[in-house]
Amino acid sequence: MQDTGINQAEDPAGRERLTREDGRFVIPAALIATRFGLIPSMVPALMRTGQITSQTEMGTEADAGRWRLTLYHGDHALRLTVDEAGVILHQTRFAAPRRALSPR
Repeated sequence: MQDTGINQAEDPAGRERLTREDGRFVIPAALIATRFGLIPSMVPALMRTGQITSQTEMGTEADAGRWRLTLYHGDHALRLTVDEAGVILHQTRFAAPRRALSPR
């Protein structure tokens, strides 16, 4: 996910909308920064160094046509649920303590 600036697109209900590039959702750095209390210009570097990570899950069955995008930073996670058009249907931020890596 790259910083493409603030996406001002909204759906008719006034909800934020993410864009898609090559089938992937693009989450603006400003949105990530605001939710995690960061400066937008810091976000790309934090992602490159693995201090912000992400996970994407595609809905199935009753959730078909929806995606759950989860970003992790420090001890918190931001979860966005979006539809096929990228409209953010729901978002939440919650504590997500990092788990210790298992020894190999």
